[in-house]
Amino acid sequence: MSTATSRPVPTGAEIGDGHPLTLSLLVLTLVSGIVDGVSYLGLGHVFTANMTGNVVVVGFAIAGAPGFSAAGSLTSLGAFLLGSAWAGRLAIRHRHSSRPTWFRTALLLEASLQALATVIGFTVGVRHTQLGLIAVLGLSMGLRNGTVRKLAVPDISTTVLTMTLTGIAADSSLAGGANTRLRRRVLTVVAMIAGAAPGAALVLHGHGAWALLLATTLVTVVALVYRER
Repeated sequence: MSTATSRPVPTGAEIGDGHPLTLSLLVLTLVSGIVDGVSYLGLGHVFTANMTGNVVVVGFAIAGAPGFSAAGSLTSLGAFLLGSAWAGRLAIRHRHSSRPTWFRTALLLEASLQALATVIGFTVGVRHTQLGLIAVLGLSMGLRNGTVRKLAVPDISTTVLTMTLTGIAADSSLAGGANTRLRRRVLTVVAMIAGAAPGAALVLHGHGAWALLLATTLVTVVALVYRER
């Protein structure tokens, strides 16, 4: 029986907009915007967070469209899948742990990979031929996406917005809906833009490594401060 001091832990579907997990996922969505800004603009039109984009880019490259790298996109896709599998194994390993412990562990692993990417960025540079950097970023985003999928918080995948945007329109008053989770959905879109803009600006001014440092710092902070009441 639940008491005032022992309340059931909400599942992902029950988590509200003000819950620490929702807020953390919004910050991670911002990080995804930064990372894709770096990878797409600095690493040769390759996505390391948005895999739908990568699949399309592979098609462009096969067709011979200039400026697109099949090698880079396939490297990112492979690393992302490996990271997602890693997330699945991590979830099994922590199935008896509390959600904060499991989530924090995944975030610290992601932060470590982001830190490695940052070191590569500062020492070697952020340029089109950096398949190693693409692989590390893809691995980190796969680990994140796999973890978020297991958390199952509606409308915040942290890496893609297609279903979120669909929900905004399909559940709107215009469509006869009740605007379900509208604030969360809108904030998710805003967070992605808020990350992509500074990430792109830093890359365009030759500071891609600093954008990676910013991403690393944000993930680390979330990992260290995350708590659930």
